[in-house]
Amino acid sequence: MPTLYNKQAKNQNAGYTHGMTLVEYKKASLKYAPLKSFAAGIELMGHEVKSLRAKQGSLEGARVVVRGGEAWLMGATIPPYQAKNAPSNYDSERSRRLLLAKHEIAELTDAEGKKGLTIVPFEVYTDHGLIKIRVSIVRGKGKRDRREDLKKREAYKEAARVLKRG
Repeated sequence: MPTLYNKQAKNQNAGYTHGMTLVEYKKASLKYAPLKSFAAGIELMGHEVKSLRAKQGSLEGARVVVRGGEAWLMGATIPPYQAKNAPSNYDSERSRRLLLAKHEIAELTDAEGKKGLTIVPFEVYTDHGLIKIRVSIVRGKGKRDRREDLKKREAYKEAARVLKRG
């Protein structure tokens, strides 16, 4: 039986912001300390959407730059969905425009100008059928910070093991 449109149910899901993760930059949390995150739309071609939905692609080495009042994703690799069907001039590492509000672009521009801060994509995910990308303003971690994070993670795992045993 089809469900009827329920305005109250729709409002309950208004805070829903994250669907299925398609591509993730797993080493980003090791290399960088995120300061502020943004959810951005991404301008893609049809076969790129299919490729991402098939969980193909990589954010390794990708970054976000702001030029001319627009945010661009540089260095992300999205291979063609079907290599034989892809356009002959297709570049899998082309720059892709990010869709953000003007005030968010202004924040990214300010962060890009500050020393020690950079803008990095963390993951590509679906949100109500749309493909979004989570970008963050980050500060690079030094070796000491990385080691401290690893020690904390190991201590947490050890505590979980002890609690699990009883």
